[in-house]
Amino acid sequence: MTADERFDRLERITAGIAEERHKDREEYKALWRDSQRQTNDLRNQVGALAVETRLRFEQVADRFDQLGNRMDKLATESHTENKALGEGIDQLVSAIGQLIAKG
Repeated sequence: MTADERFDRLERITAGIAEERHKDREEYKALWRDSQRQTNDLRNQVGALAVETRLRFEQVADRFDQLGNRMDKLATESHTENKALGEGIDQLVSAIGQLIAKG
């Protein structure tokens, strides 16, 4: 094999290696872009989930406030009704006592 043939062969091999490296770089760039896109998609999904979660927590807090107000109202009504019932029982006991005293 002559020196020129060796140089030609070496040039072909070098060109092949350079072409493989170029293809590898393009593939790496495509993978990087795809990874970046997936990362951005995931970031957007997590952000949307955070907003939705915050809204749900606010709704739950509002519902708890409503239930607390309702419980306070029912407690007040119950106290008022218990007081009225107690007064009615006192009057009934007093009336029975007066009836027994007359009898």
